[in-house]
Amino acid sequence: MTTHKFLVINPENCTGCRICEIACSFQHYKSFNPRKSRVHVLKVEKKGVYIPNICRHCGDAPCMASCPTGAIYRDKETNGVLINYDLCIKCHQCVIACPFGAITIDPDTSEPIKCDLCGGDPQCAARCPREAILYIRGDRVGFDKRRRRSEAFLEVLSSIAGGGV
Repeated sequence: MTTHKFLVINPENCTGCRICEIACSFQHYKSFNPRKSRVHVLKVEKKGVYIPNICRHCGDAPCMASCPTGAIYRDKETNGVLINYDLCIKCHQCVIACPFGAITIDPDTSEPIKCDLCGGDPQCAARCPREAILYIRGDRVGFDKRRRRSEAFLEVLSSIAGGGV
């Protein structure tokens, strides 16, 4: 059985450097143009934090269900939700349907653009210097968070026990 990989966002690691946007646009268009990136770093002003926004490749992808031509499909190899541009009629129903706002419109062609996992080697994750975007096996999703929580719990226990844990 193949364990698919997933993009995981760690917003606490994001500094807003936007290297992910640059890497993505260069991978797809050979230009450094964040407007053509498939990942967009959002700044939450009230909290002073940055959050990379990218397609979640949903299990029940609303974009796929909304596409009248069947241009949006799930890739068997990567499990990613992709667009077949030969079938796309640029109606933008997928843009409207995406609950995360992760599908945008190419400013030059009017085609919808979304993460395609770079064919299995997402450059946003490969180039992120702070690991705010990770591409990990499905069985590892949540592992790092559980480990960090366990380490924090041990620190609390250690402080209560006077360093004896």
